[in-house]
Amino acid sequence: MTQPPGPTAPATPPAPPAASGPHAPVPHPAAAPTGPGRPSGTTEPSGHGPDRRAWARPVARARRAAATEPGRLRLVGAALVVLALAFGAVTAWQVTQRASAADAVIHGHQRLAADAAEIHRSLADANTTAAAGFLAGGEEPRAVAERYDRGVDTAAELITRAAASGEGSATARRQLSALNRGLPAYTALVEAARANNRQGLPLGGAYLRYADERMRTELLPAARTLYETEAARYERGHGEAAGWPWASLVLGAATLATLGWAQRRDFARTNRVFNRGLVAASGAAAALLVWLAVAHGVAAGQLRTADRDGARSLHTLNEALVAALEARGDEGMTLVARGGGAEYEETYRAGMARLAGAGGEEGGLLARALRLADDDAGREPVRTAREHVTLWQERHVEARESDNTGEYGDAVAKVIGPRESTGEAFDAVDGALRAAIEHEQRQFGDAAESGRAALTGLAVGAGVLGLTGAAGAVAGVGRRLAEYR
Repeated sequence: MTQPPGPTAPATPPAPPAASGPHAPVPHPAAAPTGPGRPSGTTEPSGHGPDRRAWARPVARARRAAATEPGRLRLVGAALVVLALAFGAVTAWQVTQRASAADAVIHGHQRLAADAAEIHRSLADANTTAAAGFLAGGEEPRAVAERYDRGVDTAAELITRAAASGEGSATARRQLSALNRGLPAYTALVEAARANNRQGLPLGGAYLRYADERMRTELLPAARTLYETEAARYERGHGEAAGWPWASLVLGAATLATLGWAQRRDFARTNRVFNRGLVAASGAAAALLVWLAVAHGVAAGQLRTADRDGARSLHTLNEALVAALEARGDEGMTLVARGGGAEYEETYRAGMARLAGAGGEEGGLLARALRLADDDAGREPVRTAREHVTLWQERHVEARESDNTGEYGDAVAKVIGPRESTGEAFDAVDGALRAAIEHEQRQFGDAAESGRAALTGLAVGAGVLGLTGAAGAVAGVGRRLAEYR
């Protein structure tokens, strides 16, 4: 049985032949293969377009926000917070720096300068005493020997302490090294002079003259350089401690001005006289600015007083005492030289002119010390020293007349005798100048400590008030922003 033929699928029409020639249509490109995350028909990004759009969108949004009042308020608030925090932080930093510099001046630079001055005085005193002991002949008086030992021991102790502290400059360390090497050599020469003198040998005078030369050409110049180096460090430290914190003051003024402008702006837009948050921020900034100005003004004033009435007086008095000690040493060495002391006599006269003025006129270091003394307690010992310097000079003339006429024993008695001698006058000068130095040292310490105390608590207070100002700015601007919600 045959099946009837079923319907057949229509035949696919043949594709038209491809046109050729100049007018042939351009075939449509095939779609690029798609993958995960890339929709069909997209193209690769070109250049830096997306990067630019990435930062351009936030900028555009910020510009749109700044064009509205809430956006402008946020910018104002951010600026106030930054200013308040910066004012507090910079103030704390600068006050801490100045407090540290003041501590270094009081407990570091000035102490080292005072130690260096004492080294200088102790060495000069030991050298002077060695000459006086030699003139006594044989076994020198016990008091003279003890004074010599005390001067050497004090100098050695202070040299060791200064070297161990490690706080000095390279120049100071070199001078300390020279003193450490030179002091034992000097004392050995003095001991040799004493030993020969006890035996009545003239070689003792030669040893003492050589020791004196070592002291004047090596030890005393090293001690003077050490003192000048430490005094210069003190001056630099004093300048740092007393310098005004201009960055903090300018930043504080800018913070207050910006807060005032913000409150005026708020009043112009709302007719509200006060914004409590901004008023609190202004109060904190004003309090910190006034505290900073007053505290630093007091501190700088006290430090300047310590420098003017204490440190400068101390420097002059120390120079005066060293000049007196060296003149006393020259006076003794003139007799030790036994007719060959013209050079020592000339140095003595130059030293006394430097101490008390030349040509019988009042002047020199003592006159300067009298001008620098700021109270009667400081002036009185200087006046006493000046009176006894005059007496010393008169008695020295008598001693020189005795020596020049061949009365060597009388000349020695007029120089080192217990009564009506140049030694008696010198001891009065020495005691008066040391009393004046102690007084000025106390004055310096009291004034400098007062200046340092004026800065107490300011660094912490600056941090607290800076945070308070920032919090007040946030609260004040936040209250205004809440009105737009």
